[in-house]
Amino acid sequence: MNLYHQYCTLCGAQALKDLPAFKRHYLCKCSNCGHVFARKIPDQATLISHYDGYGRDDYLSPLTVQSYHRLLDTFEPFRNTGKLLDMGCGIGYFLEEAKKRGWEVYGTEYSTQAVNICASKGIHMKSGAVSKDMFAPGMFDVVTSFEVIEHLHNVHDFVSAASLFLRSKGLLYITTPNFNSLLRYALGEKYNVLGYPEHLSYFTRSTLIRLAESEGFTTTKVLTTGLSVSRCRTSMQNDTNANAVSPVSTDEKIRKAFGGSLVMGNLKNAINGLLNGLGLGDSLKGYFVRR
Repeated sequence: MNLYHQYCTLCGAQALKDLPAFKRHYLCKCSNCGHVFARKIPDQATLISHYDGYGRDDYLSPLTVQSYHRLLDTFEPFRNTGKLLDMGCGIGYFLEEAKKRGWEVYGTEYSTQAVNICASKGIHMKSGAVSKDMFAPGMFDVVTSFEVIEHLHNVHDFVSAASLFLRSKGLLYITTPNFNSLLRYALGEKYNVLGYPEHLSYFTRSTLIRLAESEGFTTTKVLTTGLSVSRCRTSMQNDTNANAVSPVSTDEKIRKAFGGSLVMGNLKNAINGLLNGLGLGDSLKGYFVRR
């Protein structure tokens, strides 16, 4: 039997409107708060079937490592206990870099294989879906989550757990695709960020802020940056396996070009500034401080 949400997963209103343009992804929009999510609730068998065939890309770009360290620079003012948690940490690339900078690093992952890989790197791991009994309240200075929340329906439970794990005035940094991105507007249903049952919740700047603030956070900033040429091309080609990054991918070549000179770097900053100002970047990057 198919189950469908009758209430908004963000605000709880019974004011859902199906989006015919995104019918094959079962998307609906709340008329009260504007949140977009998959109305159909996937059963466990559907999720197991999907994620059993889920590929993993082990390539780590040197440019990504550089971006990790720029991000870690912004975390330094929050260092107190020296503990950092990444919820849904994959195979621990980000936590490895944080560990090099003296953070005591913790992670969560659903995959047993990923948990074992991370543990072998000296990362303190918890396995399974995030739950409030995983860590002591107020244990962490910083909690991060990279491209995880879009996979969930129970978004309040996830952010509420992060709030519990953080000390007062600790930082939650969370990234997720931007439903209001330029590419989504241009490509519509072809945009391959959209996909059931992999992605279930789609945020905009305003709905991500609403979620965080409802769970005890104050918003510092939410950036919308990035424009993926590779994703545009693969979306047009109806390629659903478009997440892999490699040394020869179009996006990686563009990143190297932009990082190769001061002029190109300034151009990149200008483009991201425009995308952020208009709220049209591919990715949302939220900085939220626990009250």
